[in-house]
Amino acid sequence: MSSILFECLYRGERYVGFDKPDAGRPLELYQVCAGQLQAEFIAADTPQQVVDSIVTHAEKITVGSGDPELRYLPPLLPESGNALLSGFMRTHKSKYETEPVEGEPFVAPNWFFKGFGSWAKMPGETLIVPEKPVALIEEPEVALVYVNDDEGNPHYVGYTFGNDLCDIGLHRENPGWNPYCKLCDTSLAPWVFLGEPPQSVTGRVTIERDGATAWEGKFSCGGDSLYYKMRDMADHLFTYPAVRRPGMVNYILLGADEASFHDGFRIGDGDRISIDFSSHKIGLSNVVQFGGRPSVR
Repeated sequence: MSSILFECLYRGERYVGFDKPDAGRPLELYQVCAGQLQAEFIAADTPQQVVDSIVTHAEKITVGSGDPELRYLPPLLPESGNALLSGFMRTHKSKYETEPVEGEPFVAPNWFFKGFGSWAKMPGETLIVPEKPVALIEEPEVALVYVNDDEGNPHYVGYTFGNDLCDIGLHRENPGWNPYCKLCDTSLAPWVFLGEPPQSVTGRVTIERDGATAWEGKFSCGGDSLYYKMRDMADHLFTYPAVRRPGMVNYILLGADEASFHDGFRIGDGDRISIDFSSHKIGLSNVVQFGGRPSVR
C-alpha cells in the first residue's frame, strides 16, 4: 500500500503521485481532474481504494523530481478555494504541570484561524510576515487533513506537517491580539501520509542567517507529546457548522512545543527556517520576508 499522496501541476495539468521526491529518481504521476481526489476519499472505505482506483484508471507519466515545470500544491486544495487552515494552541504536555488523566472530561484548547487553504506556502516559497513583527517563532506541527462531503460530514484523509510561523511577541504583549499574531504565512508540506495520526514525530529546526547556522534545536510534535488526543481536538472543532461547509477541506494544526524564541533567539528578515521532520523523512525550508506583497495562487 502507498502510504503517501501528493498533488501537483505539470505543464498546466493536475496530477497525483504516491511517493516522496528523491533526487535522481523519476516521479510517476497520474493525471486527475480538479476535485477528483476529494470525491474519491469521500466515496472510499479505505485510502488504498483511492490509490488503486487512480493507479488502475488514470493516465500515467514519468518526470524528473527536479523538473522546473513541476509545482506542488497544498494537499487536496479545491480550485474554488473552499479550504480552511486553522489550529490549536498550548497543546503540548510540557506546557502543563500535570499529566492528562484518562477518562477526564474533554476541555478544548484555544483555537485560532490561520488563513484560507490557498494561503498555505509550499517548501521553497517565501513566508511573508508583517513589516514590523515584535518577535517571530517557528512552530513545527502535525496537520490533519479532512474533506467534507456534500452534506458537510468530514472525512479524514491523513496527515501532513507545517510551520505555523507567528508573532509570539505580539501575543505576549496582549493575548487578545492573537488573531493578528497569526497573520503570518504558513508553510505546509504537500505530502499526505495516508494513515492514523502519528504518535511519535521528532526532528530538528535549523535557522540560517547570511548562509550560516544562527540557531538550531530539536522538537517533537506527535501524539505522545500532546496533552490532548488529536482526534478529540478535531472532533470538537467539527461540532461547529462553520467548518462543515460542503466540499470544504480543513487543514488542522495541532500545536507546537517551545522553539527558538524560548531560547532567546529572534528570527530576522531574510532568515531561512529549515524544519527536518526526520522521523518521517521530509522537510520544509522557507525564507522569511518582513513586509511585502503576498503571492497570488
